[in-house]
Amino acid sequence: MRGGLSISWIGIIIHYLIRMSDIFSYNGGSIVAMRGKDSVSLGCDRRLGQQFATLATDFQRVFKIQDNILLGLSGLASDIETFKNTLLYKTNLFRLREQRDMKARTFMNLVSTSLYEKRFGPFFVTPIVVGLDKAYRL
Repeated sequence: MRGGLSISWIGIIIHYLIRMSDIFSYNGGSIVAMRGKDSVSLGCDRRLGQQFATLATDFQRVFKIQDNILLGLSGLASDIETFKNTLLYKTNLFRLREQRDMKARTFMNLVSTSLYEKRFGPFFVTPIVVGLDKAYRL
């Protein structure tokens, strides 16, 4: 075809544009947090996809860290599992050292520093921390 792109070249360009999409949206997912009087809620979808294909419909994105803390993670599926396990490890280590449960504000700081310490090889996750404390209420 003279003066323009052929159909095969257009297909190759579209293929590479799809492959180079945002890594945070590669596996899909969304999370929403809500606050009420003396209560909190965290909701998410359970779809695990690979771009436009659905791989599973039972993927967990909300995790109970303690009785007073919920963690919601969206992003790359492998990083969700790795980051969740890292935070559970650090939370259990805190519980062993301090002989008490972690406050929600302390856990938020732990999430922040855990993401910051991997800033040059980051976790591709977007966290939402929901917790109830006696001092801060929500």
